[in-house]
Amino acid sequence: MIADDRRPEVGGNSMKIGIVANEPSGDWLGAAVLRGLQARVPNARCVGVAGPRMQAAGCDSLLPMERLSVMGLTEVLRHLGELLRIRRDLTRSLLQWRPDVFIGVDAPDFNLGLERRLRRAGIPTVHLVSPTVWAWRAGRVDTIRRSVDLLLSIFPFEEDLLREQGIPVRYIGHPLADEIPPDSDPVAARARLGLPPQGPLLALLPGSRVSEIKLLAEPFLRTARWCLARCPELRFAVPLVTPTLRELFTATLRQEAPELPITLLDGQGRELIAAADCVLTASGTATLETLLIKRPMVVGYRMSPPTYHLLRGLKLVKVPYIAMANLLVGRELAPEFIQDRCRADLLGPAVLDLLANRERVDEIQSAYRALHGQLRRDAGRQAAAAILELTGFTASA
Repeated sequence: MIADDRRPEVGGNSMKIGIVANEPSGDWLGAAVLRGLQARVPNARCVGVAGPRMQAAGCDSLLPMERLSVMGLTEVLRHLGELLRIRRDLTRSLLQWRPDVFIGVDAPDFNLGLERRLRRAGIPTVHLVSPTVWAWRAGRVDTIRRSVDLLLSIFPFEEDLLREQGIPVRYIGHPLADEIPPDSDPVAARARLGLPPQGPLLALLPGSRVSEIKLLAEPFLRTARWCLARCPELRFAVPLVTPTLRELFTATLRQEAPELPITLLDGQGRELIAAADCVLTASGTATLETLLIKRPMVVGYRMSPPTYHLLRGLKLVKVPYIAMANLLVGRELAPEFIQDRCRADLLGPAVLDLLANRERVDEIQSAYRALHGQLRRDAGRQAAAAILELTGFTASA
């Protein structure tokens, strides 16, 4: 339940923005949009569900964002009752406050339902990040059409596809492409992290969720051990964003590879990618970060067996790759090893090939550089302009 004393107050002349994000990547995207809006409407007030980045950008969070951070089909089912109660409470609070606009950041299964209810009540709704209807669950197009007044797309190929389906859409570019510079210095990055300036370095990025660490720490560490046996000068580092993730990863490290020359970092994942010669990463936003920093990568991923078999059995996934980096480039520049294929004897050779094949790395970096230019559009400013155009709100209102 959302406590009554945390509900937004009614009244005031500033622009009122409702916004909900459910995980770190959404918190980061939402913060970029809020900064863009505040540059145009400095007295805007924002209320919703936010992580630390959105809160730093001025958003008042009605409840901890972590309460919405549930992934996977079977995992969502276990928390469905609580999620529905939270959505009812948020709907009631926002209808009472009546924001000038509501922005749902990703999390379509949660946010589209919230957006639909608010839109029916006359509140303009924006959804940031297109649901992956081009990849799976194409039937959601009808839900999107009923729920949003404007969809903000962060990938260029989505705009025409969604417009053909009758969805009002604006391509704004990707905030990560704005934030990450065109070039990065690996030596300087290593110095900032306290890592040796010489010798090959493999970054291990097993994810930012507990469920990902539980499923990926073991195969990633076994891969590191496999690579070390064949490349003794290789060193490793892993970014762990919370004490809980560090504890889980450390327990697996003690069991699988206690002698591994590995540095554990408190977060700093992007800095580590810049420092590395190659990246072994989970599928997710990290593959896009690695693309933009222009490092070669190998992608390994596992999900809970019930979720995986349900996706396969119902043939819900319609794309040839799971890594966004490969989808954007249109070819498998980052080798992918999913579920039962996510194991050391397959991941290891792919990693060592990228460490040794300079010609291949040059090809990868050239493709990544071209794509970075397409995604770099000042997304926060583009989003703010589109939202203000939708609402007709101005700074002097």
